[in-house]
Amino acid sequence: MKSNLKIIIFCLLIFTLFTGFVVHKFYVSTTKVQYAKEKKSIQIISKIFVEDLEQVLQERYSSRVQLDPKRETELDQNYLIEYILQKLKFKVNGNDAQLIYIGKEYDIDILNIYFEIEDVDLLESIGIENKILLDLFPEQQNIIHFSNEKNKRNLILDKNRPNGLLNFN
Repeated sequence: MKSNLKIIIFCLLIFTLFTGFVVHKFYVSTTKVQYAKEKKSIQIISKIFVEDLEQVLQERYSSRVQLDPKRETELDQNYLIEYILQKLKFKVNGNDAQLIYIGKEYDIDILNIYFEIEDVDLLESIGIENKILLDLFPEQQNIIHFSNEKNKRNLILDKNRPNGLLNFN
């Protein structure tokens, strides 16, 4: 009986030890970048955890920022767009590209933010700088999924490598 108790306690200890290592907050965003040749545009969707984004906006702008479709103000939305446009930058064929904000939608705890780059006749290269949340979470990873009619490529950008370049020549 005593040996069974020891085994049970040992197993519980091991279980607690391993589950303690598994419980860890994961800091990641994904950005889908798609070149639509027929529309001469690059369409961009960034997916970011609402809680993390709200925290960085509160620290950077105002402790009253709320990212909640029922409670957010126009000022909260302006802070959000300003922050994203400062942290997410593109170069198309070596030239700075202007991101046009299309809109956003909430999907439970994820915020989908939509952008577009217009008037892209030919895509030879695309440079991406994604520093979203890197100022608050050093372990943040920003994953880029790129696609066009011929290519599918991925980049993982982080604090040590916030920029990536894809060439199509």
